[in-house]
Amino acid sequence: MTNMVEDIRSFLNGQRDAMVELEGLLTSNPALAPENGGDGETKKADALEKWLKEAGFTDIKRFEAPDSRVSSGKRPSLVVTIAGSPSDYSIWSMAHLDVVPVGDPKLWKTDPWKVVEKDGKLFGRGVEDNQQGLVSSVFAALYLIKKGIKPSHTVKLLFMADEEVGSKYGVCWLLKNTDIFNKNDLILIPDGGDPKGETIEVAEKNILWLKFHVSGAQAHGSRPDQGNNACLAASDLSLRVHALEKVFDARDKIFEPDYTTIQPTMRYANVEGVNIIPGEDTFCVDARILPCYSVNQVLGAVEEKCSEIEAEYGVQVCYEVLQNSESPATSTDAPVVKKLSEALKAVHGIDARTIGIGGGTVGAELRREGYSCAVWSTLDECAHMPNEYCVIDNMIKDAQTLAYFFMKA
Repeated sequence: MTNMVEDIRSFLNGQRDAMVELEGLLTSNPALAPENGGDGETKKADALEKWLKEAGFTDIKRFEAPDSRVSSGKRPSLVVTIAGSPSDYSIWSMAHLDVVPVGDPKLWKTDPWKVVEKDGKLFGRGVEDNQQGLVSSVFAALYLIKKGIKPSHTVKLLFMADEEVGSKYGVCWLLKNTDIFNKNDLILIPDGGDPKGETIEVAEKNILWLKFHVSGAQAHGSRPDQGNNACLAASDLSLRVHALEKVFDARDKIFEPDYTTIQPTMRYANVEGVNIIPGEDTFCVDARILPCYSVNQVLGAVEEKCSEIEAEYGVQVCYEVLQNSESPATSTDAPVVKKLSEALKAVHGIDARTIGIGGGTVGAELRREGYSCAVWSTLDECAHMPNEYCVIDNMIKDAQTLAYFFMKA
């Protein structure tokens, strides 16, 4: 076993420059959802598929969810297969193609769409989320191909669309429209973790995204008595909804933070002048709910707050559910958790531990459909931030772990 681990390490240490090159290719092809002002994943999927074929991958299938909002009319996901011997289950590594917007470009020290290497890190939008996991998976599988190794079970890499805004055109579409998954499969999602690579995520908080619209009556800024200030009512509503954190106040130490969070986030423009009382106001809330509470419980409490605001301010309140995700946990004894733990111990001497997270991954969608899966990576968790970066050594180490996992799981 020692010789095998050393061979994996040696091969993948030698692929450093190629990994950096692939990160650069992926970053230079922005994959933004229409909701984020983008044109989907087609160009990025095309570039990745071309690279994979040139690298020696021969079994690549493309699955395309229809979406008339993008110029290609499709949201592509790629499945790469390295055939193994038994057919009782496959081993999956799943990463997503899409990224989030840059945000305020003035906060970036480099061009976010061009990878810059500095001090052992790669800077650029998407380099960590989720291209680090994508690249690690690719090169772990490339080890099998270049060494002529037939794994004990079939290895499949999934590079999916639409993870950042709900997965409707990605894994959710695949679950509804294909039969590519098996309930016995070992599913690993390299899309979350910690700087030491020792945590394996097996549970996620329930996610509820809400968009509130408050309708009052517009008036001159000097005559609030002639209108109903929708901004004032919306501000009060946002505080009351946030205060529900103290109502749903259970604690669960598997998560960090260990409580339910209900946070007002995005606010839409209302009026164009300081001296105008707004008649309309719109804002959003991001709730991450401990699994001991259902989304419907929280929604019931939210509706009570909406009714209170309507009565007190003489406005109308309506809300839209932008995302509603509930899922069970993966057992800490699930084969994917055990096999990944064994790989981390064998390759890097890491004693893994299981955790839950507040962030959302495709793991929730899979668990809800009865698939066991684990989320893991070695990363600094700078996703969605300005100056997002990937630690190159982490990417290489994760590829080494994945290569062992692919061979021994």
